[in-house]
Amino acid sequence: MNMMHGAVATDLDQTLVALADPTRRAIVQRLSRGEARVTDLAEPFAMSLNSVSKHIRMLERARLVRRRRVGREHVLSFDPRPLDEAAAWITAQQAAWGGRLRAMDEMLRAEDARAAESQAVREAGEARRTRETGETRETGEARRTRETRETRETRETRETGKTRSVQTRKRAAGAVRTGKGRAR
Repeated sequence: MNMMHGAVATDLDQTLVALADPTRRAIVQRLSRGEARVTDLAEPFAMSLNSVSKHIRMLERARLVRRRRVGREHVLSFDPRPLDEAAAWITAQQAAWGGRLRAMDEMLRAEDARAAESQAVREAGEARRTRETGETRETGEARRTRETRETRETRETRETGKTRSVQTRKRAAGAVRTGKGRAR
């Protein structure tokens, strides 16, 4: 992976930071149509001339705007080179990531195809075994229903068995007390 070095990274950073603000983007857009005085650039914005000047200084640091003096006035113009450098960097990143993403997509598609093939082989094997044994494969829902029914029946049997044995013991105890036990 190519890492950006020193001045190139700093220039790109300044360009991207300068373009991050909508006011500065509007100034660049206006200057892309031709030169303008600072006071003319400030006119459409609902802010002080000092605030617009701060935005212009940020654009100058990013080298997107050049200033020249004509008498007492400052005339600004747009320099597209930093924007071209940022566009070239973005294009390079798109190419690098596009290649990586295509490779990953191909890998995932191949993995999905292998998984589907394995699943088909498993299902074919299960179908063959079912035909051979005559058994049917129980669905998850049917199995849960059967297991719930079996659990309920087991619990009922246990509870019923306990109830009967308690009743039987009580009857036996009562018979012993009253002397009505069976004679053998």
